[in-house]
Amino acid sequence: MSKGIVAKRYAVALFQLASEQNALDQYEEEIRTIKQVFTNSDEFQSLLRNPKLLVDKKKAIVTDAFQGFSQMTLNTLHLLIDRHREDIIADVADEFIALANDKRGIADATVYSVRPLTESEEAGISSVFASKVGKSSLRIQNIVDTSLIGGVKLRIGNRIFDGSVKGKLDRLERELIR
Repeated sequence: MSKGIVAKRYAVALFQLASEQNALDQYEEEIRTIKQVFTNSDEFQSLLRNPKLLVDKKKAIVTDAFQGFSQMTLNTLHLLIDRHREDIIADVADEFIALANDKRGIADATVYSVRPLTESEEAGISSVFASKVGKSSLRIQNIVDTSLIGGVKLRIGNRIFDGSVKGKLDRLERELIR
């Protein structure tokens, strides 16, 4: 079975438990923290993937690293470790976040701009582009990219909306080369 399918099964199970306990916000916050740790810390990942390290020791490391997290979240991590699925923890987090976003009708968006966006600019972008992807709003992460020259570039899931000056110049160059 592919990693994506397996990750989705774990994410759906955790999502259902979070929904039943009316603790979706808490679980999502914990899952986002776990995802950040697993994507930004290669040392932590390699430690958990070390085949010489006993499963109980791996569980103890995870429990210490994520103290204060709900028991259900920790149990999910322990289950993944028991089944030697440490490599899909970040994928499970992605799937869980996607399920939570779908339930709320929001989408995560990365907006590249030449300067930091103001709150009103973020709200305007959210209102315009949320409807284009069938959502009620966007959760925007703003990344400053001075190579854009001007304008903005959005990434929502696997869709890209490029309204940057650099993107327009690149499209114009392709037209002229034809």
